[in-house]
Amino acid sequence: MANSPAYYNRGAIEIWDFIRDQELNYHLGNAIKYICRAGHKLHASKQEDLEKAIHYLQNELENTIYESELTGPSRG
Repeated sequence: MANSPAYYNRGAIEIWDFIRDQELNYHLGNAIKYICRAGHKLHASKQEDLEKAIHYLQNELENTIYESELTGPSRG
């Protein structure tokens, strides 16, 4: 098992285990990672981590919109 930094082990489950358990893709997983460590990592500001999370969420949103445009309106 890898030695994870303390900012990844603050709760009952490691962040990467949560991401895997939830079957999140790359962008959503990274957003969760940055949100969870925001304000807890030495040498990185809370603002920097939140901006990174927003970057990954924005990319995921843009990709979701793009895929929706390719497939047309969903019918359900």
